[in-house]
Amino acid sequence: MTILPFTTEDIPALQELQPPGWDNITPIFNFYLGNDFCSPLKIVVDGKIVGTGVSILHDEVLWLAHIIVHADFRNKGIGKHITQHLVDHIPTNCETIYLIATDMGEPVYKKIGFIAEADYAFFNKGNFGDDAISENIQPFKESYLNEIISLDKEVYGENREMHFKSFLDESFVYIINNKVEAFYLPKFGNGLIVAKNSVAGTALMKLRSKAFDYFILPSDNKAAIDCLLNHKYIHFRTAKRMRLGKQRLWQPHNVYNRVSGQIG
Repeated sequence: MTILPFTTEDIPALQELQPPGWDNITPIFNFYLGNDFCSPLKIVVDGKIVGTGVSILHDEVLWLAHIIVHADFRNKGIGKHITQHLVDHIPTNCETIYLIATDMGEPVYKKIGFIAEADYAFFNKGNFGDDAISENIQPFKESYLNEIISLDKEVYGENREMHFKSFLDESFVYIINNKVEAFYLPKFGNGLIVAKNSVAGTALMKLRSKAFDYFILPSDNKAAIDCLLNHKYIHFRTAKRMRLGKQRLWQPHNVYNRVSGQIG
């Protein structure tokens, strides 16, 4: 069993690793390969790629993602081996490691020392109806960028600025008195929504429902979940946000839809 960097030439091997029910993993691995804050790796057994893992660095915070083991090679300790390798090779300035755990992965991560600190709730099959979209919602302008980055950093407790410029096309903000109260980035993973209050957050949820038929958000955001239940959405799954290292302050009640399983 050998651990090596994942390269462009390895992309075709992802077809065999693709987990059922997941979005196509090829585009995100192309993203990883094109950004120096991402470090994808592969596990090779007898010349065959049987697993992957990725670390994504946000200054002093590291996210682990796409820890995948080929179906024919599970229950052999490969998932734990990948995770332990990623943990053992963190940058010296890194204080906290996060990941989002599936039911299959959670026991593996617990053995390494990760603890669950929050749940993400998955909802689908609801309907916001055809009411008008709030007049306070406006298309993104460059002048809003610093406010968006500042709000995201305040809510998530980490610096994700390196991501934002790639996903600002066709994005939206909720404006009150010329100030950004919330933002929605449709192209950033699952369509990130961060808001200072429930009025702005749920207004952007309504807009997002025009393009997505599901929502994924922290269980701590009671206002958003009540909104979904009131619009007949059904809770169908839960995933764990897990942490190793320093606890950081974040505000899950201000997240109205997450980015993805890669960075929360």
